[in-house]
Amino acid sequence: MSKLAEHIKALILAEGPMGLDRYMLECLAHPSFGYYMTEEPFGVSGDFTTAPEISQMFGELIALWLAEQWLLMGQPTNTKIVEIGPGRGTLMADALRALASVPTMLENTSVHLVETSPRLKSIQAETLRARVGIQWHNHINEVPEGPMLLVANELFDALPIRQFIKTEQGWAERHVGLSDDNAFEWQDIACTAPPHIAAPTAQVGDVIEVSPASSSLMADISRRIKFQGGAGLIIDYGYYENATADTLQALKDHTYSNPLENLGSSDLTAHVNFVPLKNIAETTGIHVFGPVPQGVFLSNLGIEARANQLAAASPEKADDITTAKERLVSFEQMGKLFKVMGLAPQERHASGFEGRS
Repeated sequence: MSKLAEHIKALILAEGPMGLDRYMLECLAHPSFGYYMTEEPFGVSGDFTTAPEISQMFGELIALWLAEQWLLMGQPTNTKIVEIGPGRGTLMADALRALASVPTMLENTSVHLVETSPRLKSIQAETLRARVGIQWHNHINEVPEGPMLLVANELFDALPIRQFIKTEQGWAERHVGLSDDNAFEWQDIACTAPPHIAAPTAQVGDVIEVSPASSSLMADISRRIKFQGGAGLIIDYGYYENATADTLQALKDHTYSNPLENLGSSDLTAHVNFVPLKNIAETTGIHVFGPVPQGVFLSNLGIEARANQLAAASPEKADDITTAKERLVSFEQMGKLFKVMGLAPQERHASGFEGRS
């Protein structure tokens, strides 16, 4: 049994069944045993592969979108380029290389990474070693004042969720408890109806997921952009409707596993519901672009032309470049499940959001 499993069992024995949100937080972010504190999640050798690890084109196109917003803002000199949850630093490395082609932009901006894992901070520092002056923060509210160009790629899917299940007797909230033989098991505890628009129409067996942590972070991002200026991109796999479904999943070695097993050595995620995120941003008073499918967004930004450029420069890699491009944009792969949502203080031009199909 892992040390994390022992720790969580001790908490359950002392306090009773543990809510799913706290269980996820312990599994992912425990300072000594949590998955993101101890494991190498990304890439072929990890448990999953993110878009920046698939192709440099992803980070380059994200950078060009941010550069467009910076130019529309009037090129403010105190702008902060911010990534929350930067993984291995691959996206930022590709983005900074692309931004070097925008006159005076890198000289007039600073780079800030929001990361809580000491292990990942070390990896990011190695990836970005050629870039001096990068600052790390534990929370977005620690980023110095000024306009912010933000990207959060596959961040919200890893934030803790709560699950509510409609039963014959009413609503119950999912917890993690211990069975008679001291094994982890799901335990659903009666509760009031969840704060979710789909709750009144839910049928027996339906599951509703809410993420207070996601709502809180989205509120912080929205307020920052509203009152200090800037723009942002939220990119994640998820949905844009009030769905009722159990989307919790565990990944280990690129394979789905039981969320109650491999504690601390498997990733726990859930599909992102963009509806509340968009509502929070709009309630704060900022303009929201999309969400649109990732494939639409990248195609609108010119990924086809960029792929052709790279293939012409390296003909021996042309097939690999085409394969990577299709993986990012094809609706049969990442192009539809992943969504992109843009943020700005007010309505203005924003390439990439011309269609939603």
